[in-house]
Amino acid sequence: MLPLALILKAKGARVAGSDRALDQGRLQKKFSFLESQGIHLFPQNGSGVTADSVVVASGAVEASVPDIAAAQRKSLRIIPRAELLAELFNNCGVRVGIAGTSGKSTVTGMIGHILTLAGKDPTIMNGAVMNNLATAAAPFASARIGQADLFVSEVDESDGSISYYKPSIAVVNNIAFDHKSLEELRALFGSFVMRADMAILNLDNLETAKLVASLPPARTIAYSQKKRSADLFASAIVPAPDGISFSVKYRDGASEEIRLRIPGRHNVANALAAIGACIAAGVSLTTSAQALADFKGIRRRLETLGVAGGVTVIDDFAHNPDKIAATLSALHEFEGRLLVFFQPHGFGPLKLMKDEFIRSFAKHLKPIDVLVMPEPVYFGGTTDRSVSSIDIVTGIVGAGRRAESFVTRDECGARLIELAKPGDRIVVMGARDDTLSEFAHHLLMSLNS
Repeated sequence: MLPLALILKAKGARVAGSDRALDQGRLQKKFSFLESQGIHLFPQNGSGVTADSVVVASGAVEASVPDIAAAQRKSLRIIPRAELLAELFNNCGVRVGIAGTSGKSTVTGMIGHILTLAGKDPTIMNGAVMNNLATAAAPFASARIGQADLFVSEVDESDGSISYYKPSIAVVNNIAFDHKSLEELRALFGSFVMRADMAILNLDNLETAKLVASLPPARTIAYSQKKRSADLFASAIVPAPDGISFSVKYRDGASEEIRLRIPGRHNVANALAAIGACIAAGVSLTTSAQALADFKGIRRRLETLGVAGGVTVIDDFAHNPDKIAATLSALHEFEGRLLVFFQPHGFGPLKLMKDEFIRSFAKHLKPIDVLVMPEPVYFGGTTDRSVSSIDIVTGIVGAGRRAESFVTRDECGARLIELAKPGDRIVVMGARDDTLSEFAHHLLMSLNS
């Protein structure tokens, strides 16, 4: 909601809002930033809904919330967040939509950064803070407002809203079971790329490779780290603790050496996706390579917060089985025990993906690693709470890996500090809870004390 509010404000709209997190006294820095941008905030009790309001709501807002009830009483227009974003997106001349189960925010940030340095002046809508744009005055830079007729946006499939978007350039990095069944996802992503003039697709993912086969070659740029026949092929991949380098060759014969400042082989795939989209938007491979060398990443994506007492603390957004696998694989490129804290982002996803969570951790944790889990994040609302973190931990222990569950996050933090030894890496994983970063910083401070 924050980047959408910033974009609307820049376009001249009068913007106000409410959030249950504000009423609960959480995320004060974020709300202070919004107010500094001229966006007035109200309690979520209906008081901010006036007769001339159009109410925009995220998918997390139930019909019972007082603001929605007030809008209904006044017969006001109520628009889902994704529908309004799609309206802004679809009204632009060049529309770059980034979809996929994992990597959307990073690919969106990469594309936006390349296009900005190439002088294309895009508007960017991201689901996370882009470090290249973040400043002391704008610490929550998840949007960029450009003047060109060019819109780059992350697109979400979890609620089906991907169907609203009409991209001229469609990016699908990967498709895996997450919030919906694979059958539903195939239909959503398939329709998404069919509406585009050009689709940028990953040959190394089974499901996205099927999409390549369903489209005329002239409408695709396929990329790979494994198949030399791909339009964009990455080779000579050399991981490092603070980044990764590789060679990339395009189908026209052009080639470049690329050094990313963010680690992990999954970021090679992200970079290839971004390069492909920018080629489709008229940017050369050379320009993209130069821009990516200066890409500082996305907040909470394998973000190293610091080292204390020989222990490294890493903050990461991983919250579904694929993202967890990518993070653990990247960290296991190098020696050292992982002490993993994972806070599930809701009881619903935990129930839906219980078996997949167990399989992912059991496969990607090493015998020396330790996983510590609290109960899922819950800030209110209606949900089935029949599956808990204990169920996940029990399954992982049964598969022969070390895992422990606690009721609270504070108990998990105390256990991590107790376990930590020089050479260990503490990894804080989870989504939909900005206080996770505060928790990770608290762990770092505790290691220093």
